[in-house]
Order: sequence, then structure tokens, then C-alpha cells
Amino acid sequence: MNQPNYKDILEDLQKAVVGDISTTEEDREKLARDTSLFYVKPEIIVYPRNRDDVSRLLAYASEARKYNVDISVTFRSAGTCMTGGSLTNSIVVDTTKYLTRISEVTDFSATAEPGALYRDFEKKTLLHGWIMPSYPASRDIAGIGGIVSNNSGGEKTLTYGKTEKYVRSLDVVFANGEREWLRPFEGEELEKKMQEETESGRIHREMYALVTENYDLIMKSKPSVSKNSSGYYLWNIFNKETGGLDLTKIVVGSQGTLAAVVSATFSGVIPKTHSRMIVMFIPSTERLGEIILRILKHKPESVESYDDHTFKIAIKFFKDIAIKMGGNMFTLGLQFLPEFWMVLTGGVPKIILMAEFTGDSEDDVNQQVKVAYEDMKSFNMPIKYTSTAWGSKKYWTFRRESFNLLRSRLSGMRTAPTIDDIVVHPQDLPLFLPKLDVIFAKDAYKGLVYTVAGHMGDANFHIIPLVNIHAEGIVDTLHNLMEEVFTLVFEFKGSMSGEHNDGLLRSSYLPKMFSPEMITLFEKTKNIFDPLHVLNPGKKVFADKDFAWKHIDMEEKHVVIKPEPKVVYVDKTHDVVFQEIKIQDGREEKSA
Repeated sequence: MNQPNYKDILEDLQKAVVGDISTTEEDREKLARDTSLFYVKPEIIVYPRNRDDVSRLLAYASEARKYNVDISVTFRSAGTCMTGGSLTNSIVVDTTKYLTRISEVTDFSATAEPGALYRDFEKKTLLHGWIMPSYPASRDIAGIGGIVSNNSGGEKTLTYGKTEKYVRSLDVVFANGEREWLRPFEGEELEKKMQEETESGRIHREMYALVTENYDLIMKSKPSVSKNSSGYYLWNIFNKETGGLDLTKIVVGSQGTLAAVVSATFSGVIPKTHSRMIVMFIPSTERLGEIILRILKHKPESVESYDDHTFKIAIKFFKDIAIKMGGNMFTLGLQFLPEFWMVLTGGVPKIILMAEFTGDSEDDVNQQVKVAYEDMKSFNMPIKYTSTAWGSKKYWTFRRESFNLLRSRLSGMRTAPTIDDIVVHPQDLPLFLPKLDVIFAKDAYKGLVYTVAGHMGDANFHIIPLVNIHAEGIVDTLHNLMEEVFTLVFEFKGSMSGEHNDGLLRSSYLPKMFSPEMITLFEKTKNIFDPLHVLNPGKKVFADKDFAWKHIDMEEKHVVIKPEPKVVYVDKTHDVVFQEIKIQDGREEKSA
């Protein structure tokens, strides 16, 4: 490929794109990071004003690659990806400036552009009595684009599943600039779609052939754990009973490598009206697997956790937690007295396990909690249950804010997301966890400080090493740790990513998780959707491990999430703004 002349490319794009374009050092530096280990500085930043801008940009890049010009296009929303999924040294598209609209909100569905934040989306859907339950722990700062591209999950995934379950349709732009409304097709409608002499018709034809000709291999290769964000989800797109094909199921979770999502339409669930929580203070991980299996028998809506390191940091920076909870500082201080006492007396548990029970009546929830509480007391550990939703809130705030606190408050140390998203089968935990402890007990890792949080009900562990990135040999240590932990996870038929996806971090490990035959099918999938590799190359397939590890971020800087924007409602054409709605203290203020 020929090296691009970005000065000429900039001039061309300024003529083609209505939105803004930047090449300033400040802007490029800002978008060189996400929440991962990596630092990759883009050459050009495009802020598309509308879908047509996205189409023109991709058509231009596609044409350039036909002439062997080595440019590519990577899309980005809020920048909370933990794998470097939205980092590029070419053209990055920042959707958070203009593509932030939330529209067509009804009692059953809502549509959002990729730059919209989940927190704003949920405010709108709650006005209609529902939520999209696959939000991540970073719900207050996560963008819709990243939630779709990573197939995010979170605290409610144990009961309700991941994002893939709630995407009804996608408005996408293919790599050549052609737009399409992706949705499920079957029967005559699918036949008609596959006969089209369009890019969409070609992609549907070739993907249909790929999945039907390799159906047995694909289904055999599907990860059997409850959640997975690694690879391309070929096992999700073809319904053998109906003969239907749904390409939304493979664009979701593809990290922008197959098509650019310019809006997504979601369904959701009606949240339960009552909730209570059992909190277990577990002194060691020795019986953790047994404890998790026992609590799961009582069918809680979620089972979450965080560890002693996170707990101590949260108490140390209590003011941050109090601000997040939004209450009176003195009253909150009284609420946290038991936690302060734990720290002062050295009685901090190794793991704090939270099991939340929900229902449509207070009596229903209280009965669930009572039965589970009596059963869990047999483990002879400190255990309590909350009597109000407010009593649960402090534990949820600890859990949801744990990663942000670690990233922003550790002096001389930084988070190193590497083995941050492993998943095994819950029934394997009694065997898996001791073997994981053996790895961490090795001399090579004895000095390594790490935190453990995650979705214990799914056996999805967020293990985050805390390191001095300048320490001698630390990069090799992290690399070796990934190799050993992933090997163990694969021995238990698990996944290296339940939610956070592959990106720069894990894409090169996919051949260890999937067979050579499946890797070939993944590569064919990329080539069908994006034959010129315009979209976010080097992620998912054709990964370059050396490139990734040469781009470790050696500075202790963090992504700054922008202040909360207004939510903009638009009509069905997505072009005419007719009302702005700003939420303040739970009240709506409307302006024409």
C-alpha cells in the first residue's frame, strides 16, 4: 500500500464533508486514547453532521484504497472502550458532536444515533416506562455507538441478556458508502433482498451462502458460556427453522469493522418496581465458587461484586461516592459508618458480593430475600440485607464507579485492562478459581496488585492489574499473564471477553479461542462486508500483535468524558429538530 498524503486528503474531505474536520494537535491527542492500555494518534478527525457525511467519507476512503492509498476509517463515540477498539493512526470519526439524536421514543422502542449517551437515552425511555437493560457499569458515560459495537452487557445481563437481544434494526453505511436499513429478512422478502444488484444485496447473498454452507461448523464453534463478545457472531444470524437471515446480529459486536452504524433502534424491558439486596462479605476466594452457585439457585436478578482494593479506594474517596449518590454529606456519612469501621479495624473482606432481588410487589421481594438470606447464612460469613432501595444504592455506586475511581485516583499506578473480561461456566468456578489462584501465586506475578470485580452470576470476572507502567519488564509481565490466564479460560471452554470485546488488546488471541476453520470464516466475513478493509482494520481479524504492544500508553492520562449534553428529539426524517428537552432534577424543561 502507498503512504497517504494527509494534506491532500484533508483538502478533499473539506470539500466532501458538511461537518467539521480537525487536525489540531490538541484534538488528535485527545482522541489518541480510550480507557485501554493503548495510545494511537489519528491523523484526521471528522465530526460528521449527518448520515450523508458518513456516506461521502466512506465512499472517498473506499475509492482511495482502490488505488492502494493506505487510509482507513474508525468510528468512535464516548471513548470508554477498554480494548483500543476505537483507536487508529488514520481517520477517526467522532460521533459525539452531532450524531447524538434520540428519536421515535414510544412505549415499545426508541432510536438513537451513536454519539448519544446511554444516560440520556434511558431518561427518555423511562418516560415511557421501560429501559434497555444491557447497559454497562459505565452507564453514565457510555455512548450508544460503543454499546452496540461492543455488544455490551452489565449488571442485568444475568436475567435479561446482552445488547444483541434488544437491537431491532440498524441504519448502517457499508464500506463503499452505500446506506442500508438492516433488519431480519426471511421468505420472499429475503429472496428479494438477495436478488438486489446493490452492495446490500451482494452482502446478504454471500453471507447467506457462508452460514448455510458452514452451518454445522459454526454452531459447533459457538461459545457455550452465557455471554461472549469475542469474534464475529456467525452463529446468531441464520435461523435454520425459518430460513431467515438477520445481519444486525453480526454488526452488533463487530467494533465497527463491518459497517458504520449511524442509528440503532432498540426494544427493552419494563423494570420491576421493587428491589432488595443481600450483601455478603466474603473473607477469601476459597469458597467463592460454591457461594455463587448457591445464591444463583434463588434466581436473583443480578449478582455483582467488587474486592477489597476497590472497597478501600471507594472509602478513601468517599466524597466522590457521596457526590454520585446525590445526598446530604452528613446523612451519607452515617450510612457508611459500618464501612468506615471495617477499614479502621482491618476487617475488610476480600470480596463483597451483591445479590439483588426484584419483583412487582414489596411482599414478593421480601419473601425472596428472606429465603435466600436464611440459606446463605450457613456459610458463616458476615451477611446483611438492605431494607430500602436507598440502602442498596451505596453498594451499586461502589460497583459502578470502581473502574473510574481506579483510573482517576491512583497516583503512580495505572489500570492495565488485559484479563479484564474473562468468562467461564458458573458450575466450573470451584475448579477454575483455585487454578487461577495458582497462576497469580507464581513468582512472576507475586508483586502484582490487581482488583477483582464483575458479574459473578455469569462467572464474568473483571480482573484489573494496577501497575507502574514504567517498571522494568512490566509490559512483558502483562503479556505473559494474558497468555496464561487465557489458556486456562479456554481449557474450561470459556471466553476471553464477555462484554468488552477484542480490539487491539485481544484480536490477536482469537486463533487460540477458535479453530483455524472458524478464523477463516471470520476473515471471509470481513472480506464480504469490507473487501478493501476500509473500516477499522486490525481489529477482530488480520490483527497485528506487535503493532498493539508497540502502542502501549506510557503516560498516566485519561479520557475526559464531555459534560452532559442536551437530548434532542427529531422527527422521523431524522433531519428536522422540532423540540429540545433538557432534564433537570428529574423534571422536563421544554423549548421550541
